[in-house]
Amino acid sequence: MTALGFLYPGHSAEDDYPRMEQMLGSDVRLQVVHTDIGEDAHRVDALLEMGSAARLAAGVEELRLSGAEAVVWACTSGSFVHGWEGAHEQVRGLALAAGLPASSTSFAFAHAVREVGAARVAIAATYPDDVAAHFTAFLKSAGTEVVSTRGSGIITAAEVGTWGRDEVLALARDGDHPYAQALLLPDTALHTAAHVRELEAAVGKPVLTANQVTVWEALRLAERRVNAPELGALFTREPVVQADGTP
Repeated sequence: MTALGFLYPGHSAEDDYPRMEQMLGSDVRLQVVHTDIGEDAHRVDALLEMGSAARLAAGVEELRLSGAEAVVWACTSGSFVHGWEGAHEQVRGLALAAGLPASSTSFAFAHAVREVGAARVAIAATYPDDVAAHFTAFLKSAGTEVVSTRGSGIITAAEVGTWGRDEVLALARDGDHPYAQALLLPDTALHTAAHVRELEAAVGKPVLTANQVTVWEALRLAERRVNAPELGALFTREPVVQADGTP
C-alpha cells in the first residue's frame, strides 16, 4: 500500500481525488486534508496568504497520522505566486513541518512537462490574466517555453468548481496553441479527472491538469509509477506497476 497526502485548499474539486484513487488501483491511497483558504479570490495578495506557512502547517499533523509517505500542497496559484525561489522555500517549510518528502502543484507541472517530453506548452487558465502571468513566469523559470497563455477571468475557486465537462473542453480548445507540445490547465479547483482522455483527444496532445499532476507528483516522491491510461499520457510512460497492482 502506498499512502499519499494532499493539502487541498477549501472545497471545490476535491472529489477528483477519490475518483483518481479508483483509477490508480487498490494499493494506492490518496488522503486529502483541507486547509483554510481565508478569502476565496484569485488575487495575488489573497493567494500569498492562502499558501502561507501557518495555513499549511495546520493540516500537516493529520496527514502524518494518516501514514502518508509524501505530501503535496495541492494548489497551483497558492504556490506559483510566491515565485520560483519563494515556492521552493514554501515546499522546504512543508517538508520540515511534515517530516516527509514534499512538493506543490506548481512544481508538479514543471516536472510533468519534462516527463511528457514537451519543450513548448500552452496554458489554458481559469484565472484572471495577471494571475495566469505568474504561472507563465514560473514555468519559464523551470526552463519551459510558454507559447501562449489564456486567462478566463474567474475570481473564485467556488465558481471554477461548478464547471462541468463542456466548460472544461471549451477551456482546453480555446487555450490550445498549434506550436504547443502539451496543454496545461492549472487550477486544482477545476474538475478534470474524468475528462483527461477526452481532452487529449480533442487537442491531439498531452494535457496536464492540476489535480492529475498533483497525484503524479506524489507518486514520484514516493518512487512509484502507475500505469493508468484514463489519466492521460502522463500516466502511460514506462510504468513499473499497472493500475491494477500487477507488475
